[in-house]
Amino acid sequence: MPWPTRVAAIDWAQAVDDLHTQGHAVLPQLLDAAQCAALAALYRRAGPPLFRSRVVMQRHGFGLGEYQYFSYPLPDVVAGLRDALYPQLQPIANHWNTAMGLAVRYPARHADFIARCHAAGQLRPTPLLLQYGPGDYNCLHQDLYGEHVFPLQVAVLLSEPGRDFTGGEFVLTEQRPRMQSRAEVVPLRQGDAVAFAVHHRPVQGTRGTYRVNMRHGVSRVRSGQRHTVGIIFHDAE
Repeated sequence: MPWPTRVAAIDWAQAVDDLHTQGHAVLPQLLDAAQCAALAALYRRAGPPLFRSRVVMQRHGFGLGEYQYFSYPLPDVVAGLRDALYPQLQPIANHWNTAMGLAVRYPARHADFIARCHAAGQLRPTPLLLQYGPGDYNCLHQDLYGEHVFPLQVAVLLSEPGRDFTGGEFVLTEQRPRMQSRAEVVPLRQGDAVAFAVHHRPVQGTRGTYRVNMRHGVSRVRSGQRHTVGIIFHDAE
């Protein structure tokens, strides 16, 4: 099934409800096995023109493992997913900012938001391909690359748990005001995606809406190799 059909087939009403209540939503089988394998195989084509930079996490204290940022023009499936997913997430982003009292609003078209980023000097593409081996992990973090940040992003698991790797669970934490952090492990299969909050999200409390701080990461891979593609909707300085 082509990925545009898969995007259209997602139960977006359920996904929106999950994002509002949990700060994340699983988008099942966004890519098929062949599409996942093809994207994962791109990692071996290190450097230009496909990738603009490679990051070894250990060198920066980010964890263990590595990733590469794609160059423009993005691979067709990555560019297509970025454009197709954005309009589904844009109303949520605007709703969250309204609830948190933030003035920023996001345009209906992803191209218009990217134009806003580029006008502010955020010119470097941020979609990336990540590779983990045994013992690798990704520390809890937020993907903030400049003044203009779209508040949701998507990660697609390209490898099959239990067959290609063990361990390596996707982890989210939520820091609530004056409370201890809450952690959640999000189970994914090959081709599943998770949409989640980049930075913070609104939560309705007994005294009104408050803001919770979100971070995400990957637990230690115990065996095998794990690949993920990250779809970030803002560009970097």
